[in-house]
Amino acid sequence: MLKKIAIAAAFVLTSAAIAQTQEIRGTVTDSMCGKHHMMKNASAAECTRACVKSGSEFALVVGDKLYTLKGDKAQIDKVAGSNVRVRGDVNGTTITVKEIKAAS
Repeated sequence: MLKKIAIAAAFVLTSAAIAQTQEIRGTVTDSMCGKHHMMKNASAAECTRACVKSGSEFALVVGDKLYTLKGDKAQIDKVAGSNVRVRGDVNGTTITVKEIKAAS
């Protein structure tokens, strides 16, 4: 039992060490459309919001990479389709958003 607890504690500590707070610039989109929005006659913001409403996740396009954005959806929704600066914890292809602002 003690061995299982030690393994679980090591896993939690390792997982915490993997996530790193960073500032990343990119464009807010959704996980289904990515770089290329599929809705004709809709802005990037409108398409992103419609896809998220249909179950897609907010995402951030950075070059050829796509990160899933986790956090306050209302805050992220305000900058849907926009170029932004995101400060958050990056773990693999997921960013837990601490702050998101339109890029200046």
